[in-house]
Parts: sequence; structure tokens; C-alpha cells
Amino acid sequence: MTEPYPNPEAADAPRPDPVVRRIAVHDVVEAFVAGLRDFQAAPLFGLFFGGIYAVAGLAILLSLTTFGMPYLAYPLAAGFALIGPFVAVGLYEVSRRREAGEPLAWGKVLGVVFAQGKRELSWMAFVTLFVMMMWLYQVRLLLALFLGFQSFASFRGFLGVIATTPEGLMFLAVGNLVGAVLAAALFSLTVVSFPLLLDREVDFITAMITSVRAVAASPVPMLGFAAAIAALSVVAMLPGFLGLVVIMPVLGHATWHLYRRVVEPAA
Repeated sequence: MTEPYPNPEAADAPRPDPVVRRIAVHDVVEAFVAGLRDFQAAPLFGLFFGGIYAVAGLAILLSLTTFGMPYLAYPLAAGFALIGPFVAVGLYEVSRRREAGEPLAWGKVLGVVFAQGKRELSWMAFVTLFVMMMWLYQVRLLLALFLGFQSFASFRGFLGVIATTPEGLMFLAVGNLVGAVLAAALFSLTVVSFPLLLDREVDFITAMITSVRAVAASPVPMLGFAAAIAALSVVAMLPGFLGLVVIMPVLGHATWHLYRRVVEPAA
């Protein structure tokens, strides 16, 4: 495998586009198995990065409740899950090091995470944040269309309205449909691009195109992977976001191993 951080002086040299392989459902299953194996082999790294997810989720929920905007808890939590791949860079690096037989050291792993701010991967943060902002704006628009500009005294009151009124049910249905479309688009753009940008010196546009090509080449396995991520993320959020401590590291490691099966190593 090529070095993930080549000489910057060679950045302008022409490079062939990454080669995408077709995969099957068993590749997705094996990627999850390998991800679980990485978590078991380096649990402290997994718990550390998973803890960041859990703490951030709790902080978002508490801040919304404190400022009297509980109706935004659901879309913000979903948006936080959408930008998860960028936070998972540390998990990708742990898996990469285990695969390459390199030592796992906190300084090295965290150094790689912080170094991404000066590389192409940092531009992917703007892509994910843009999609997250689109998600939040469409939620506010749908709230105005279906429920007006009424305020809710509590999150329970908000849930009561959307679960027991025709307008609330319509808001829930349309909102989830739009959210699913945005999530599918973001998944297609990022599922391969984040680990690819960590692994090689390619531009983020090429990385996104490669990711979309990977999904188009193996739609059933890749969409199955997306469905598994969505289901596990929801389950992890239910117990006060605490499930993210374990679920997100496994998903991060699994994403790296799926990338290694989907994209051929550089020549």
C-alpha cells in the first residue's frame, strides 16, 4: 500500500483515478466483522472516539432543552450522525495502522486527525456541513408549512403534536422522506471518500466521484451498508446517546475495511 501522506512536492503530478471493484453482500458482512475485530484489538481508541460522539450528542440535546428549542433535538441529532465520517478519521487511522502492522500510539493517531485540517479531507467537512444545514433548513420550512410558527413547551408536547395530529403526521412523513434523500446523497458522496482521502493524496472532488462510482457499481451491498449504519445509529442514540460509545467505533472501523474491499490499492 502506498504511504498515506506522500511528499507534498508531488501533489501536482498526474495520478490515475482510483479503480473501483464490485462487491457482494458478504463483503459488507466481513467488513463489519473486521471492524468489530479492530475495536476489540484497540478498545481504548474506539472508546475515546466513540465517547466524543456520545458527549457531543448529549451536549446538543441539553443545550437545545436549556434554550427552549426541544423540537430541534431530532433533526440536530440526525445531522450530527450525518457528519460522523469526518470525526471517524481517527478510527480509520487505527484500522490502517493495524492493517499495515504499524504501532498504535496516541500521538501518531491524533496527529493524523489534526493533520487533516491541512489536507483535502478538510474540504469534505464543508460538504457534510452544507448537507446538514440543508437538513436543518428543510425541517424549519416543513415546521412552518405543516405546524405554523407555534412554540412547544416541551419535547413531549412536540412529540404529542406530530404523533396525534394530521399535520404532525404529514410533517413527520415528508420530513423523513426528505431526510432519507439527503442522507442517501451524503452517504454516496462520503462512504468511500473519507477513507480514500486519508489513504491517498487525491483531491476531494475525485474522492467524491469515486465514492459515487462505488455505490453505483454495487448498489445493493452499499445501500445495505447504509441501512445498517442508519439502524445501528438509531439504536445507539436511544439510551441517551451512550450506545454511540461502542457502535460508532465499530462502524468507523467497518467503513475502512469496506473501502479496502471497494477500492483497489494504488499501483
